Amino acid sequence: MMMSGRYVLAAGLQGCRCRVSCHVKRHYSFLPDDVKSLRAVVNPDISKIRNIGIMAHIDAGKTTTTERMLYYSGYTRALGDVDDGDTVTDFMAQERERGITIQSAAVTFDWKTHRINLIDTPGHVDFTLEVERALRVLDGAVAVFDASAGVEAQTLTVWRQAEKHHVPCLCFLNKMDKPAANLHFSIQSIRQKLKANPVLLQIPVGSGRNFSGVVDLLTNQKMIWKPISMRHDDGRMFESKPLDQSDEPELLQEVNEARAALIEQVADLDDEFAELLLTDFSDNFDAVPSIKLREAVRRVTLARKGVPVLCGSSLRNKGVQPLLDAITAYLPAPNERHHDLVRWYKDDLCALAFKVVHDKQRGPLVFLRIYSGTLKPQTAVHNINRNSIERMSRLLVPFADQHVEIPSMTAGNIALTVGLKQTVTGDTIVSSKASAAAAARRAQNDGVESKKHGEHASVVLSGVEVPDPVFFCTIEPPTMAKQADLENALGCLQREDPSLKVRLDPDSGQTILCGMGELHIEILHDRIRREYGIETHLGPLQVAYRESILHEVSTIDTLDRTVGERRHLATVELAVTPLEIPTTGSSCELAFTEELGGQLSPEIKEAVENGVNSSYLQGPLLGYPLRGVSTLIKNVKMEPGTSPAMVSACVSRCMLKALRLAGGQVLEPVMSLEVTVGEERLSSVLGDLAQRRGTVRDIQSRHDDKVLLATVPLAEMMGYSTILRTLTSGNATFSLELDTYEAMNPQDQNTLIKRMAGLL
Repeated sequence: MMMSGRYVLAAGLQGCRCRVSCHVKRHYSFLPDDVKSLRAVVNPDISKIRNIGIMAHIDAGKTTTTERMLYYSGYTRALGDVDDGDTVTDFMAQERERGITIQSAAVTFDWKTHRINLIDTPGHVDFTLEVERALRVLDGAVAVFDASAGVEAQTLTVWRQAEKHHVPCLCFLNKMDKPAANLHFSIQSIRQKLKANPVLLQIPVGSGRNFSGVVDLLTNQKMIWKPISMRHDDGRMFESKPLDQSDEPELLQEVNEARAALIEQVADLDDEFAELLLTDFSDNFDAVPSIKLREAVRRVTLARKGVPVLCGSSLRNKGVQPLLDAITAYLPAPNERHHDLVRWYKDDLCALAFKVVHDKQRGPLVFLRIYSGTLKPQTAVHNINRNSIERMSRLLVPFADQHVEIPSMTAGNIALTVGLKQTVTGDTIVSSKASAAAAARRAQNDGVESKKHGEHASVVLSGVEVPDPVFFCTIEPPTMAKQADLENALGCLQREDPSLKVRLDPDSGQTILCGMGELHIEILHDRIRREYGIETHLGPLQVAYRESILHEVSTIDTLDRTVGERRHLATVELAVTPLEIPTTGSSCELAFTEELGGQLSPEIKEAVENGVNSSYLQGPLLGYPLRGVSTLIKNVKMEPGTSPAMVSACVSRCMLKALRLAGGQVLEPVMSLEVTVGEERLSSVLGDLAQRRGTVRDIQSRHDDKVLLATVPLAEMMGYSTILRTLTSGNATFSLELDTYEAMNPQDQNTLIKRMAGLL
């Protein structure tokens, strides 16, 4: 039998063996020999599964917290450290060199009687899509905070992403051992900035360097982590005992007040618990059983009315075991979410592809979240989005960069598949066309209407929204002989990372690389060199501007061409109107007049749409994509025999004419900037920001530092990290995030146009 909570599966592992992952030697636990044990490991009871993600701002301690979870669960036998570059989930060379998480990594382990599928996500805004697609398939999330900083810029972003997917969350106030750590400040920032309802479940014992443990407010248990010796302080052993009168009076009073506030808060949020208090414990609220309080906190968490808050210090190995207990106690099992899909598909397979990675030996590996049914290797599956049938050759369980082959995988789990060559992020995988059609019929019987993808609309899982790139540059191979290899590498990377866009410049024929930021493009360039062995050359980094129009214009255009013996004659009348520029999305609209919409055949309607959409890709001024433009098709006339391609060409020509008459407007990406700096250096930072066309929104105090919130055009932020280090002697940190697109003033726009034309 397998030792409970102390195992790892690794392909080909037999008995006790030491495995080497990259350059780091790590000792893992044992693989159970008998197949029954293996199946129990792979397919546990669905109510005992927790699919969770770790999300936070940069350097809040996500990866360190993950490493402690793996160690205390028995997955690893040595504590990994980000600074030492020997963590399990940060296994890429670039991650270990920089000490940051670049791509989300999945790892599976057991905690007591539960199976936890955990995904460690990046904190850097350049890799925000990694967080987005992980949260899309997770049932719960743990938001990690630096207890001395509270809610930071990227924390707000990942929290919004979790809210968008309705993911219940836990909060873990990390770094309670820092001198500036402040529980009440962090709680207040969660309440004010995240607009969340923090439910405090623990009180720290000691502060700063004297932080030694926590008091559980539900059970009044005091948990103290004491090192066994100076050399052995791995946090595995801790003392847990009831709080009694011998403890410090200040701690007793704080715990009593906090527990009373907790009971009152939970009663306000949960009617069932409030009724229990009033009927059975009206005389003495303190006598309420901890089990009833725990059940109420779980209901509050699942309903997303409140977020449990725990505290600890992952680096000092304190507070992680209670966090694991809280994950299993308060976050939902897979069968507590996505009820409609499970009901419609019944026992048929339904899974979502949320990530693709390329393996040199196995080819593309596709991560699937299974919502219903069972996944088995050597079976054909149907991809609804691609309308194709693919054969899955092998099925694996993901353990960061190590995997184990398994015979089957049931609903609620995260699997890794080999052989799905066409599948990309956001595709829905089902067992067959017939099962999708049957599920669609059940959905329609439940009153769900189809809107796209034909009859399967209601049973296609929503994919992931990919943000627009903000930077681009040219990329060239060292020789033309390497061009095909570079195209293959870019194709693989683009499939792995949907936020990477690759296009060909129609004028110069150069390959253009579009990414989310300087670091994003730098990492991609480094990966092409290391993983594909191509020493590419990058052109200067440029800002991805957008264009819009100034005025409403109506125009008409006619295309008359004879190809061979066939005459093509089409006349198009349309109007373009400027819209308010939205924060995200392409934001361009297309509509037909009510009378015309019913007259056009589907084929001609599609040709008109293609013509308009292709025109949206190139603006009239500098050729950047358009935003904030609405097109109304007023009339389309054509002679019999005119091909749809000619209609599409006529629409494109008419659009170009209208856009030029409407007057062009360049839109530039404006970033939200947050700088944390000492008060004595604040004036230098403000002076530099004024020269960058920045606008200060607020200056807040955070302990001894000032937090500067501003908006600044992205074009002015090239190399800002170096300048900020120089101005503040390396004592400031900053984060950038795309805020919106704004119209440039005429002077700056003219300067940009002249520079792009080579006149400056």
